[in-house]
Amino acid sequence: MWLVVGLGNPGGEYVGTRHNIGFRTTDELLGRMRQPPAARSKLGAEIAEGDIAGQRVLFCKPMEFMNVSGQAVARAAQFWKVEAARTIVVHDELDLPFGQLKLGTGGGHGGHNGVRSLIACLGTPDFARVRMGIDRPPAGQDAAGYVLTAFSRDEQSRLPDVLAEAALAVETVIGSGLPAAMNRFNRRKGP
Repeated sequence: MWLVVGLGNPGGEYVGTRHNIGFRTTDELLGRMRQPPAARSKLGAEIAEGDIAGQRVLFCKPMEFMNVSGQAVARAAQFWKVEAARTIVVHDELDLPFGQLKLGTGGGHGGHNGVRSLIACLGTPDFARVRMGIDRPPAGQDAAGYVLTAFSRDEQSRLPDVLAEAALAVETVIGSGLPAAMNRFNRRKGP
């Protein structure tokens, strides 16, 4: 089984924010299935089960705030006995231009509190990551406030393609492996 985690914040006020792009990618993945599975609340997360490339996949959207999202993910991983090596985390990334993806595994949290929480709660940084570029904040704007803002009108128009690209990247990791997915997506500049 694979565990696909989309990071975000629960609550209606965060739905369209940059920080919730991981949630939106998870929704995109579920929507691409012939029969999208229904999500249910369990272990502090919205959980759904499905298949990608003939592999069983558990989709997890932690319903705890970003700074403690690792708790729900760790509970799900433990309950379903999914190891970090079969976990894919999708999250926003300030250090990439909007729309660009960067896939990898391991490493630090890069200042991302959701990733920091995951590393602490899983006890390892060795999970796959699909980092989705959201750009740096404009000069003078605080990064913590910026990630909670909505996308610009131009970004909104490009967002469906960005979400589709990120979903395809996750599907490629599961179907072909992380090295193949990195070769395919880390060279692209975004849709």
